[in-house]
Amino acid sequence: MIILETDRLYLRNVKAEDAAEMYDYRNHPLCSRYQRGQTKDMDGIRALIEEHRSDALSAERACLLAVESKDSGETVGEIVVMPNAETFSLGYTFSYKHHRKGYAFESLSALTELLHGRYPEWEFICFTDKENIASRGLLEKLGYRDLGYLESKDSQIYGKWITGETEAEIAGIVKK
Repeated sequence: MIILETDRLYLRNVKAEDAAEMYDYRNHPLCSRYQRGQTKDMDGIRALIEEHRSDALSAERACLLAVESKDSGETVGEIVVMPNAETFSLGYTFSYKHHRKGYAFESLSALTELLHGRYPEWEFICFTDKENIASRGLLEKLGYRDLGYLESKDSQIYGKWITGETEAEIAGIVKK
């Protein structure tokens, strides 16, 4: 099912046909070097797809979305939306075959705006490896602010629509 459509992309439920492409990019060094804890074996990816194939975008439960090119029908990446305590955490991986085409920006912009429209009081958080310059640049282009390095997650933390209270809490646990 298509959850969201942009000029060039569909954000839709994952399906069995996505497994081979997900396996490819999840195991390619350009994509996997900054990913931690991501399922990379084919059986695990198939199980993940089966678990999330009927996900709905909501504030109650995590949702895994495939990002598909309208032109080619190819799966170009994936986005996971993780709601928790009035905060959305977004994670994403885009195929090395489609880097630098603007797909991540286009899909994450649309998805962030949709979620913010539905849940205007919610905060948005993203974590990225401090060495992942491309992801850090993407988050800044999307309007997220670098909130510092969170040692417990070995990640740079970025936030958007963060309250002063949350910012103060984060400031107490991060290194600038």
